Amino acid sequence: MADFPHLSRRGFLNRSAAVGGLLVVPGLLTACSKTDSGAATGAGALEKLREQGFVRVAYANEAPYGYMEGKELKGEAPTLHREIFQALGVKELKPTLSEWDGLIPGLQAGKYDVVSAGMAITPERCGNAIFSEPEFISPTALMVKKGNPKKVTDLESAKEAGITIGVMSGAVEGSYAKGAGIAEGKIKTLQKPQDGADAVKGGRVDAFLLTGISLRWLAKTNPETEVTEAFVPQIDGNAQFSPGGAVFRRGNEDLRDSFNRELKKIVSDRSRYVGLLKEYGFGESEIPPADLKTADLCKG
Repeated sequence: MADFPHLSRRGFLNRSAAVGGLLVVPGLLTACSKTDSGAATGAGALEKLREQGFVRVAYANEAPYGYMEGKELKGEAPTLHREIFQALGVKELKPTLSEWDGLIPGLQAGKYDVVSAGMAITPERCGNAIFSEPEFISPTALMVKKGNPKKVTDLESAKEAGITIGVMSGAVEGSYAKGAGIAEGKIKTLQKPQDGADAVKGGRVDAFLLTGISLRWLAKTNPETEVTEAFVPQIDGNAQFSPGGAVFRRGNEDLRDSFNRELKKIVSDRSRYVGLLKEYGFGESEIPPADLKTADLCKG
C-alpha cells in the first residue's frame, strides 16, 4: 500500500473554520494585495492558461482530498480538476504545496490560480475568494465492527439500539449525536481517527461517527471494520451537507464560470463521477444535490 499522508482531523475541521479571519491580521491584507505577475487574471484568464498549457493549483497534502504520491498529484480535487481543465483545453496541473491556513492568502497573492484541496464553502471564505459550485458533499457514516453486529444504519437506529458512539474531540459529529438524542453518557470523545477505529475494534465503542469519506479512507487500513452507508445528519431540521469546491481569486469569475460548466457535466453523470473518484472514497452519496448552490451557501 502507498504511504499516504496521515488523515488529519484537524485539517478536516479547518474546512469549517473561518479562514477568512486570518486575513484581518495587520499587514497580511497588504501582503496579499499584490498579485504575482504570472497570475492568470480577468476575462482572458482561461485563454492565458490554454496558451501556457498549465494551471497552477494549490494543495495541502491532505488525503484523500489533495496530496502528492511520489511525483504524482492525487486526490479528489486534483483528479476532478484535471478532468475539467483538460476539457477546457488546459493540459496540465502545476502543483504548489501550501499550509492549509495559507491557501486563500496565497491565492489572493497570485501564487497559484486555483485551490485544489477540497475546501468547504463557508460565508467567511466567500468574503475573500470565489468558489465553484459544490463538487462534493460530506455526509456522515458510522464505522462498526465487521458484520455490523448492532445493525445500526444512522443516528436514529444508534439511539434506539442504545449503543455507545465515538466522536472526535471538538468535531461537529458530537453535536450531531447530541442533536439525535443520544445521551451524553453514550458519547465517548477520541483524539484522532485511528483512535476511533481502535475503539471500535477493541469494543470500547460500538460505532465511530465521522464523514463517510474519512471513514472509508480509514477502513482501508483497518480491515476488521466496515462503514455504513452515508447519511445526512440534521440539526434543528437543517441538513448538514458540508459541501466543498474549487476556489478562485476574485476577478476570475469568467474562469470560475467555465469551470462550473464542465463540473456540472460530471456531477450530473453519476457513473462518471464515481468512476473518477471512487479510488478516494467518494461515491454516489457524495454527489451534491442539484439544488445545492454556492450562492446560498455563501449567504449562510
